[in-house]
Amino acid sequence: MPTWDYAPAPESRETARLRESYQMFVDGKFVDGSGTAFKTINPADEAVLAEVAEANQSDVDTAVAAARRAFDRTWGRMPGRERSKYLFRIARLIQERARELAVLESLDNGKPIKESRDVDVPLAAAHFFYYAGWADKLEYAGLGPNPRPLGVAGQVIPWNFPLLMAAWKLAPALAAGNTCVLKPAETTPLTALVLAEICQQADLPPGVVNVLPGAGATGAAVVGHPAVDKVAFTGSTDVGKEIQRQIAGTGKKLTLELGGKAANIVFEDAPLDQAVEGIVNGIFFNQGHVCCAGSRLLVQESIADELLESLKRRLATLRLGDPLDKNTDIGAINSAVQLAKIRELSGIGEAEGAQRWSPPCALPDRGFWFPPTLFTGVSQAHRIAREEIFGPVLSVLTFRTPDEALAKANNTPYGLSAGIWTEKGSRILWMANRLRAGVIWANTFNRFDPAAPFGGYQESGFGREGGRHGLEAYVAH
Repeated sequence: MPTWDYAPAPESRETARLRESYQMFVDGKFVDGSGTAFKTINPADEAVLAEVAEANQSDVDTAVAAARRAFDRTWGRMPGRERSKYLFRIARLIQERARELAVLESLDNGKPIKESRDVDVPLAAAHFFYYAGWADKLEYAGLGPNPRPLGVAGQVIPWNFPLLMAAWKLAPALAAGNTCVLKPAETTPLTALVLAEICQQADLPPGVVNVLPGAGATGAAVVGHPAVDKVAFTGSTDVGKEIQRQIAGTGKKLTLELGGKAANIVFEDAPLDQAVEGIVNGIFFNQGHVCCAGSRLLVQESIADELLESLKRRLATLRLGDPLDKNTDIGAINSAVQLAKIRELSGIGEAEGAQRWSPPCALPDRGFWFPPTLFTGVSQAHRIAREEIFGPVLSVLTFRTPDEALAKANNTPYGLSAGIWTEKGSRILWMANRLRAGVIWANTFNRFDPAAPFGGYQESGFGREGGRHGLEAYVAH
């Protein structure tokens, strides 16, 4: 098989305009945190990128008070057509600073620059553009005759899509007239803080958006603050359950977007080359750090050998390495903690009898790296088929009939997403009507649009983000 050699094509690190230290953003200003400053590192080489202020309980109190003032005096009273102007301005500024944001995201997160550049940043801008259009049309969104903002939204986001998750949370909340206190993940705070800078550039009124870096204690303080009216969380199922317990009985509105163990189902009449690309995109995009990743491949027995042979050939062409290299397909695992979890569950898969395979793949000496991996001989009893690994690890199971595929796909405590690969539209509709998943893709995977709602069932959470449905969580009827 011929091989292609790629000359390095690195994006310039200087484009990120990286600073030695970053402050938190409260009441329209960057200020020092009262907690102990922490360091954020580049997962590709473990080098320190910057020192970041940590917000503690007193900082959360200050930020929530600022958000409440902004809601009562300015933002909550502002006509939707005026709010929309600010959202449009933020969207355009994200576009203007797209290259800077993409490089900074790849440095802080470890994902390939082509994903940050072509997916994360454009989608973040698109969400602000989309919800800017809704800001003066809320009464036509099907949310009742007089939809009203809730007040102050406390929002906690994960490390896998730092900028995009901030946009998912902020844009609909702001469009509906709420003010926000956002807590980014402790390993990836930098693009959220640059987004706060963009809010400054857009002349957003002070206190409308506040960004508080920190770890779990900071997030718990935001979620539990008595003056927060709405909580939105994206992250692990375990933390989501803890948040439910924490705010039970408080009357706060809550949306949770949690883990997943999606089935990517390939029938014998599927276009195999297209399906292989969809499988690769479904599980190896963003190193598998995707809650809706297609981490369970269900393939019809009659084509299993042919598909696996083609899939292995394709995996051998993936390029792992420097996230800032435009040729890179697989970047770094986000943290040492996450890498340890991926290694542990992969080792358990082997110990339970599944066959492990990875393409020849040289891993860098420094940083957090894991090769693209697939397991065959997997049964539904294997932990790797039941638990979310959140890494570039694919479990392969087989089926004979559509009913068996459906039973195996639904045999999970999660319910976030699924994929169906077949040329028959009737089969797509039959499966989609019976799959217990919030998002179902047909002959594609991991495609997102601001106008489309996203969310899950069971242990994947509740509520929807994106689309008209994403506004519902931020208004009172």
